[in-house]
Amino acid sequence: MKKLSLFILSLAVTAFAAKAQGEEEESGLKISGSVDTYWKYDLSGYMDEDGGSNIWTSFANEQNSVSLGMVDLVLEQTVGKASFVGEISFGPRSESSVYGLNIQNLYVSYELTDKLSLTGGYMGTFVGYEVISPAGNFNYSTSYLFTNGPFQNAGIKADYAITDNIGIMVGLFNDWNVLQDFNGVTDFGAQLSVSPVDGWDIYFNFITGDHEMAFYTGDPGKVTEFDITTGYQISDAFYLGLNFANASAKFDDDSEDGFTGVAIYPQYAFSDAVSLGLRYENFKWKDAESYNAFTLTLPIKSGPLTFIPEFRLDSSDEDVFMDKDMAATGSASQFLLAAVFAF
Repeated sequence: MKKLSLFILSLAVTAFAAKAQGEEEESGLKISGSVDTYWKYDLSGYMDEDGGSNIWTSFANEQNSVSLGMVDLVLEQTVGKASFVGEISFGPRSESSVYGLNIQNLYVSYELTDKLSLTGGYMGTFVGYEVISPAGNFNYSTSYLFTNGPFQNAGIKADYAITDNIGIMVGLFNDWNVLQDFNGVTDFGAQLSVSPVDGWDIYFNFITGDHEMAFYTGDPGKVTEFDITTGYQISDAFYLGLNFANASAKFDDDSEDGFTGVAIYPQYAFSDAVSLGLRYENFKWKDAESYNAFTLTLPIKSGPLTFIPEFRLDSSDEDVFMDKDMAATGSASQFLLAAVFAF
């Protein structure tokens, strides 16, 4: 692993020195981002002592309250072969996704050739279908797959375009979601991207490494995740997405954990302003409960503002939810209204 890391770094330095000569072309600084807010009601009427409700996937967990998402600000610029992206965010959605930090992305890239580029820094993960920014998702609430996979990967990676339709990425990374890895750069990640036909993209993702805290248990172990993400624009109006993932952890005490899940995302655009989408997800923990989740979302756009009514119904093979009388139950449902302004 150390030899591979040194090779990538030496390759970057050598190529950078060779390409740094000549006139540089500079593009202007680009600024983009989003602001979001929401109201959610758990239809059981349940609320815990912290004001939360059932269905504890990432974000949008407050019960019967006009609540904040986050302010997300993205800065990016390209000068010649070099570029950078810096993304900072503030608000409850940010705090629960970056573990007390305000940095979503902070990385630099360099094009060694027209086909090969190197990137280093703190990056939104390449694993999975959904992202942290609400402007990047169709549904406002998030999946179990998103919640239990990585959010960010700090490290260095190389991207190579084999053909116009096939690309590969390999990289060395810290543990999931940390800026500093106290047990060394131990994660290896790779991605194969394929575009079989126009409008259809497939990503095969793999990441593995030794973690000081595996699956949020606080215990050290080795975590490996394999993930497939794909989306096909079947017609101008109809889009179909899919995400499959299998993850496993073997802890230092020889115990094991893991999950398997699949989510499908059929979406239909009635017009440029109104769409309807259904997310169905099946998610199962190793030797523990499983979930079936249905989310119906109706985004309505007016310029940069998207108004999002959403209904969600989750069920489990175990009584993991609560009703208003604090009794355990096997299902939960919620309705939310969200507003996302993207700029």
